This record gives sequence, C-alpha cells and structure tokens, in this order.
Amino acid sequence: MGTLDGVKIVEMAGIGPAPMGAMLLADMGADVLRIDRIQSSGLGIPMEPRFSVLERGRRSLAIDLKNPEGIEAVLRLIDQADALIEGFRPGVMERLGLGPDVCLGRNPRLVYGRVTGWGQEGPLAHAAGHDLNYIALAGVAHSIGRKGQPPTPPLNVVGDFGGGALYIALGVVAALYEAKSSGQGQVVDAAMVDGAASLLSAIYGMRAGGVQTDERGENILDSGAHFYDSYETSDGKYVSIASIEPKFYAILLEKTGLDNESLPDQMDRSQWPALKERVASLIRTKTRNEWCEIMEGTDICFAPVLSMEEAPHHPHAVAREAFLEIEGVPQPAPAPRFSRTPSAVQKPPSAHGADTEGGLRDWGFSASEVADLRQAGAIK
Repeated sequence: MGTLDGVKIVEMAGIGPAPMGAMLLADMGADVLRIDRIQSSGLGIPMEPRFSVLERGRRSLAIDLKNPEGIEAVLRLIDQADALIEGFRPGVMERLGLGPDVCLGRNPRLVYGRVTGWGQEGPLAHAAGHDLNYIALAGVAHSIGRKGQPPTPPLNVVGDFGGGALYIALGVVAALYEAKSSGQGQVVDAAMVDGAASLLSAIYGMRAGGVQTDERGENILDSGAHFYDSYETSDGKYVSIASIEPKFYAILLEKTGLDNESLPDQMDRSQWPALKERVASLIRTKTRNEWCEIMEGTDICFAPVLSMEEAPHHPHAVAREAFLEIEGVPQPAPAPRFSRTPSAVQKPPSAHGADTEGGLRDWGFSASEVADLRQAGAIK
C-alpha cells in the first residue's frame, strides 16, 4: 500500500533510465506491467533474472510488437493505464503505432513518459549515445576528475540514473498529480542531457559566482581542496573527509593533531596542494578502522570509503535497513521513506514473459482473448 497504490503503468522494456524509473514507481506501489519483446532482445548485460535488480517489482509480458494483434493488445492495456514509460529513440513508438497522438487519442488522461539521451528534438535527437556522452555534453564529465588527469566516468549514475530515471519518475508523478485536477494527460520529455545539466545547477551557479573554475582538481568539491577528498590509509583502504565549514574543519585539525601546527588559512587555494600532501601523509599513518574510531560519528564530516561488499553491513546501514536481500541478491531498499504509506519491493524480477497471461487477465482480458493472442503468435 505505497503512495502510488492503485496507479497503473505500462512500461516498454528498455535499458538504463526507463527500467529504473519504473522500478522506483513500482517500489512506491504502482502496478507496472513491463512489455518485453516476444523474444529476448539482448538488451543490457545477460544475467539470471534475479540479478536484474532494476526489473524488480513488476510483471513481464512478452508481446510481439510486429504483430498487429500484439499492438492492439498493448493499446488495450494503455487504454486502462494512468501512465506509460518508454525509452526508445524518437520516432520508434510512432512507427510501432504507439505514439503519443494515438495513445492520448484513445486515453486522454494518459501521462506519456519518454526518456532519451538527447531529447525528442534537436540536432542529436536521433543519434546513439550512452551515459558518458550525455554528461559530457552537459558539462558534467569535464568537471569530474583529478588535476592533470582525464575526466573520470562516474559509472552511469549521473546520466542514466540521476539525469534520466529520477527525472522521468518525478515528471510522471508530477503529471499524474496535475491530471487529477485537469483530467488531461500530457507528454513528459525527460532527456538525460537535460537532467545531467540540471543536476549541475549549483555548480553552474558557483562558476558564475567565481567560486568554481573549469580546471579539474582545483576546486572545493572536485578533489582540489585538502579538506574534501578521499585519502589512503596504512592498510590500503580509504576514508572520506569533507570538512568544508570552518567549525567542522576545526574539528578535523583537532582530531588529526594538525591544530598544533602553524597552517595557512583553510581557503588559501595556493596552499591547497601542500596541505593535501600533509593530510595524505598523516592519514597514511593509521588504518581505516583506526581513523573510524577517531573520526566516525563526529562533526568532521567523515566516513570510511566502503566497497559494495562492505556497505550493506555497516552498522548505520543495518540500523536503517538500507539494504535487503531478495532471492540471495543483496540490493538497496526502496527510497525515499514514507511514514504512513511505506514503499516495498512487490516481487523479485520476473523471467522474460513469465507473467504474460496473468498480467493480461488481471488487466481485463478474458481467457478466450488470451488464447486467441497466443494462437496468433502475438504473445509468448
């Protein structure tokens, strides 16, 4: 009984941001049917279904989108849906006969969510791309990395999942809210290049204000500052220090013993390289656990740098039940948290097409109609 209980969503299977956006909405209680291709399309990295964490919480219907009866079945599902999410290149849904004009013509209250890399229009709209390309164009990639080093790809969390999944989920929820009063749906155009730029809003402001430069590794938040970085410990592990505010920086100096030394002003950028060497040499004198005993839980703004193996077992994560295990697969629990209508994982990831008949029946298809679709080769 999550916040979106009763909301019905059709998801066109894809990779990256669309499935994560659908996962977030399913975790919040939405009834999401994922329309997979009738045969495995090779999307993503091949794994057992239980490891496809982004596909958790919804059912898989395998429908042939090249079969007219399959398209009509999808349209019947869309007729009942509150929202649709698709992540194809611009024009693909239109060529399938499932474009916004057709769907909104049949279901005027439908929220039609589209998430792409470059957006629905523009010179690059039809070009292939991946996360790194989108964040590169938005100015994000250039800003992430150490001094004298190439830009560092931040996995695919900024473009695919930050700029894409979060923005399509937010856009769909906002449009659903508006549709409750207007009775009208609309198209949500979530481009990862737009979302990545939006995520950089504060940094663009800092640059305009003269606080941030375009030189990597010379700024407060990009490893330029000695008080905001990750440092290696004596056992080859790392700790993170983020003592930006003067009152937190004072505690850092106290806990490390640097308050006994004559140091330049914290914000004297000309001294940052030397101070960084001093802090690095000091942190290397103790193990990660020893620094945790000294710093963790203080206002230094400190945390050990944990691997994905370690993170679920940290006492704070355990206390907050921040991770769960489904079919032997550790994974992050639903977020954010709600006091009255908590989110939950509705089900493990489904095997390809495992829920085709059940999903159709639950959404109004009769047994004979399902049999006809199977006979026509429109469903798996």
